[in-house]
Amino acid sequence: MAKIKHIYRLENFEFDNLEDAERFNRYLNIFSKSQLRELYSGYKNEVDYTLYASPEFNEKQMQQIKMGLEKNLDVSIYSKPEFDHQQMYEIKLGLESGVDVNFYASTEFNFHQMREIRHGLTLGLNVSVYAKPEFNWVQMRQIISGLEKGFDVSIYAKPEFNYFQMEQILLGLKQGLNVEIYAKPEFDYEQMIQIRLGLEKNLDVSIYTKDEFNSAQMKQIRTGLKQNLDVSIYAKSIFEASQMKQIRLGLEKDLNVTLYANPEYDYKQMQLIYLGLEDGFDVTWFAKPEFTYWKMIEIFLGLDVGLDVSLYAKPEFDSSQMAQIRLGIEKGLNVSLYATDEFSWEQMLEIRFGLEDGLDVSSYSNPTIDWKEMRKIRKELESKK
Repeated sequence: MAKIKHIYRLENFEFDNLEDAERFNRYLNIFSKSQLRELYSGYKNEVDYTLYASPEFNEKQMQQIKMGLEKNLDVSIYSKPEFDHQQMYEIKLGLESGVDVNFYASTEFNFHQMREIRHGLTLGLNVSVYAKPEFNWVQMRQIISGLEKGFDVSIYAKPEFNYFQMEQILLGLKQGLNVEIYAKPEFDYEQMIQIRLGLEKNLDVSIYTKDEFNSAQMKQIRTGLKQNLDVSIYAKSIFEASQMKQIRLGLEKDLNVTLYANPEYDYKQMQLIYLGLEDGFDVTWFAKPEFTYWKMIEIFLGLDVGLDVSLYAKPEFDSSQMAQIRLGIEKGLNVSLYATDEFSWEQMLEIRFGLEDGLDVSSYSNPTIDWKEMRKIRKELESKK
């Protein structure tokens, strides 16, 4: 005789017993639709869904607990509202693989950290070295890499080192270098790179292994050491990296860098002096801190075409005035008529134009006449030619 089966239908859910149906009837006013789906899924899969039937769990947390129950795991370790679903997932994976999840089943760790600790446990590593909340997951990854290689990671397994610093120390260990020289928190990772690269080439890194030098300065000193240059001339914190570079380039060409190895010059001024020395110019005409870069340019341009720059290589002229005198000399004009700082560069320009046109500029070459008035007089003189 066929057995009669009772079915209890509650909205879209069907139950084969009254107890579960009545329980779900109470749940309807407590849980959201997505939570109800996870609870019903647990009922259908014949797990004790009451273990996660709490409004404190969202549907994703419920899902992780349900999946643990389906695999007969001790879900009590992670079925806590304070764990988000990703943390629950990592603990569940640890339970599945049989590792000691007590190392990381704590709300002190986010799921990224839990993943790295779990990974170390699966590799059989001593995770107690890094299973600490003060290490972020990328720091943990660098420590794992060192442990895998069998290195003494204690030299860099310190929270004060960021991921990038740890990476440089680990690279040094892999290369068999004396990393104690730069495994110091006061060096940022870019400084560590320069020290490590120096150690690779057996350079005397003690010259620049000082926190007073930034990484760019260290690079210039390291490059000089690599080229067997006397870096003592510029291995000084008073020089910026860009200044160091110009001095180093001069040393490479065996130039007299003492003429510009002066912190009063910016790197652009140094570069001009370097170029002048390289071209064989008498740079003493413009290698003076009181000359701005643009003044130096004007003197440099004059020397480059063989002019007598003594007529304008004077501190009292600004670069625009120098330019007007230089252009006049190039044209073979009698620049003595306007080569005085009493004239502005605009006034000099009007006198120069007049001289170029063969005019008698004496009628307006007077510092008291405004340059606009000078132009007007010059135009009138031109029209009478």
